[in-house]
Amino acid sequence: MLDRISLDQLRVFIAAADDGSFSAAARRFRRSQPAISEMVATLESQMGVALFDRMGRYPQLTKAGETLLADARGIVLGVDHMKARAYGMSSGIEPELSVVVDVFFPMDRMTRVARGFRETFPHTPLRLYVEALGGVFEPILDSRARIGIAGPLPDLPDALSSEVLGDIRFMMVASAEHPLARHEGPIPREELARHVQLVLTDRTSLSAGRERGIFSPSTWRLADLYAKHHFLLGGLGWGGMPVHSIRADLDSGRLVELDIDGFIPGGSAMPMTAVYPTAEPPGPAGRWLIDHLKLCPGHQAEAESAGLPRSDHTHPDERLQPQITSGACRSTQPVLP
Repeated sequence: MLDRISLDQLRVFIAAADDGSFSAAARRFRRSQPAISEMVATLESQMGVALFDRMGRYPQLTKAGETLLADARGIVLGVDHMKARAYGMSSGIEPELSVVVDVFFPMDRMTRVARGFRETFPHTPLRLYVEALGGVFEPILDSRARIGIAGPLPDLPDALSSEVLGDIRFMMVASAEHPLARHEGPIPREELARHVQLVLTDRTSLSAGRERGIFSPSTWRLADLYAKHHFLLGGLGWGGMPVHSIRADLDSGRLVELDIDGFIPGGSAMPMTAVYPTAEPPGPAGRWLIDHLKLCPGHQAEAESAGLPRSDHTHPDERLQPQITSGACRSTQPVLP
């Protein structure tokens, strides 16, 4: 009987568990509630276990249902990935590749990869957008771009899939003339709160209500990283910046890293990801670009050449735990600027 279990049954099982009722799952799949209930009952019969307790107003997962739900998710996700990979293999080379890049991503690396892209796909023009935070996702969701190179966002939109590219370094800095730069000893949080913090703001609503890394009640919000950089140099406040974009300023002493109480020197790791519509995975050109933009393990060498310590640091609030493996970098959700 187990051999007769279908993907449709597993998808309905997952939807009923996630949405909290058979009627909600029916709306999602545009089927009648009796049809959904029958599919779940048939699945339970085939498995020989009860997946839901139907005694209350809404069905509740049984212990067996909770265990098998994880297996169902793994099976469906594996099939979806297989379909996406097959689609990419069978697709012809894209006539044009539109990419939206997070402003935090190292543009010198993008430039080097773009040079190789032009040589490998000479007949595929590259269209590039540069955005920040949620602005990376909107062009993909409205089909203006096929691939996004994104920094952190608390929740990835449901229609998108992601792949880890690696980590960059993010550091809290201020002008050498700023009072915080002249503070003796580690800077306590209450002292940070007395000064204006410069924050990169999201032009979209995708990260609304999910601010991270805000330590001061007095914030100036800028929608452009270039402007934030100049405001920092001008001593108008303190804030976080990707280290690769301010290396010359750190070397010259125009900007200094803030010695904040509880922070380990050298900056925190910020993961970067490639995102694209799950229903329209990258073709050969997009696949090539993503594979060549990956920062790990090469980003460690780049960090060392920039004078940063090799070891990865843990931020006291967000508990960053990046790990370098043979083929990928993994990390938890980092601090937003």
